[in-house]
Amino acid sequence: MKYGYSQISLFAMVLIAGMVLSACQPAASAPVEVKINDNTDKKALLVVSFGTSYSDTREKTIDASEKKLAEAFPEFDQKRAFTSQTIIDILKDRDGIEINNVTQAMDELFAEGYGEVLVQPLHVINGAEFHDLITELAPYQEKFAKLVVGEPLLSSSDDYKAMVAAVEMVMPELGENEAVVFMGHGTHHPANSAYAALDYVFKAEGFPNAYVGTVEGYPSLEDVMHWLEVDGIEKVTLMPLMVVAGDHAQNDMAGDEDESWKVILKSVGYEVDTVLVGLGELEGIQQMYIEHAQAALEGEEIGDE
Repeated sequence: MKYGYSQISLFAMVLIAGMVLSACQPAASAPVEVKINDNTDKKALLVVSFGTSYSDTREKTIDASEKKLAEAFPEFDQKRAFTSQTIIDILKDRDGIEINNVTQAMDELFAEGYGEVLVQPLHVINGAEFHDLITELAPYQEKFAKLVVGEPLLSSSDDYKAMVAAVEMVMPELGENEAVVFMGHGTHHPANSAYAALDYVFKAEGFPNAYVGTVEGYPSLEDVMHWLEVDGIEKVTLMPLMVVAGDHAQNDMAGDEDESWKVILKSVGYEVDTVLVGLGELEGIQQMYIEHAQAALEGEEIGDE
């Protein structure tokens, strides 16, 4: 069996699990034969995202990214999975749309006889959701002749520069004392450091008045507001740093409730505009997903020559 990049961690998890299970088995137990789908002419591309219940932004972001990936890998049959069971349930109950979670999707791929599976997540950072995905995929490592996983968007220093170049296409022209503030999600996971790193790269790439904050991590809105005051900013344009412009973007960022970033910034005297464009809409971001998927297929680390 051929192992590509991102499979090492999957294989290690399976190997450790196998050792633990073996130690617990009676000595006389007969080995269990594992069926492997070895038809590598039958290929599937599984695109995994958190999902969204907002149909308009789903079409512009998740659907659009999936379409670009399908075009880039025409020899693969396209499949979809969401990681949020809550969103899966909402879409089924409200709209009659049935979407698999990751386990359901992988079980179907195995049942349908696929021998090669390429998984490309639409995650932004290598955080808890991505690691949960790797854990969920681990039991399937030995069921397919080839199972590889592409990295999330921000997985190398070059990725940070590529993201800045991608979002530059929709950033407003900034006048004197004007800034753009990006709202990221944030996480308890150590990968939250990616947001502060991206803030640094924006400035290093020539955008001194671009700031990155998060809803649930660091930098917080309060951290960003400190630097807006220090830098003498008077007008702010808010933009989501998320794949979809869904609930966080439309409510926590651009909503009219007291806790929204727009209302908070206006309450202390800033002029505020909002741009509701999800990362998944941007061609540069879609291209990053394609490059990460290709690197996984070729067994390369992201950023390798």
